Amino acid sequence: MRTHPFFDGLAPTLHIAHRGGAALAPENTLAAFDQAVTRFRTDMIELDVHPTADGEIVVFHDDTLERCTDGAGPVQGHTWADLARLDAGFRFTPDGGASFPFRRAGTGAGVVIPRLAEVLSRFPDLRINLELKAGPRAAGAVEALIALLKRHDALDRVCLGSEDDTLGAALHAAAPEACHFFPAQALTALVMSLKTGAEPVIDPRYRVLDMPFVWQGMRLIDPDLLAACAARGLWVNAWTVDSPDEMRYLLHIGVGGIMTDRPDVLRQVMDPNPKP
Repeated sequence: MRTHPFFDGLAPTLHIAHRGGAALAPENTLAAFDQAVTRFRTDMIELDVHPTADGEIVVFHDDTLERCTDGAGPVQGHTWADLARLDAGFRFTPDGGASFPFRRAGTGAGVVIPRLAEVLSRFPDLRINLELKAGPRAAGAVEALIALLKRHDALDRVCLGSEDDTLGAALHAAAPEACHFFPAQALTALVMSLKTGAEPVIDPRYRVLDMPFVWQGMRLIDPDLLAACAARGLWVNAWTVDSPDEMRYLLHIGVGGIMTDRPDVLRQVMDPNPKP
């Protein structure tokens, strides 16, 4: 069984910048995505989206604003105008709080929360792994998200989904032709069956396993898992891997992609290991 056409022209192992490289620049911002693409030649960016109170789709991970910005409260409770005023680099520090180089009041020019439309326009050919985050407005934003991807002619270069199984199913129903990754419950059931030797029931709606390399001290991704997935036309991406030794192991066994907060380290590790 072949993988989804989303992966046509791609070969393991992909360099995937998790939130653009969250350890190097403010996560899920254009500053992070620009750096990942231009400096570290990433094959794919991973990002998260929320709907705003007035129907915009913005790139942001957390349910609330406090960890990454100078704002407060739920992302989905704010309008786009509210969010556009915030400093998305306010909390980022590369040195444990000694400096905040991306703050508007600091040495940097400042960064903002981007709309998904801006990211799609800025990187018109880049593959994107996109997660719709749960929340009170998420279900109502599914059609708007798919319509946005279609307007930007991006549906064939985005692998999308949600950790929430209900949202994941709704996304597939709205765009069955797109590439979709397994939501949490379906992913857990599949991995558990493969690990225990039970015959898995493959849900044909989903073709990609975005999954942790190690979970609660147990290594989940190994050659046997990759072989079982490949035999069923499934692609495996490992997250979130920042250790060079773990990166080397995953490259050795041929994992589909490595999601990392350190795209600089992954590039250094991958360069001596060219793709076949």
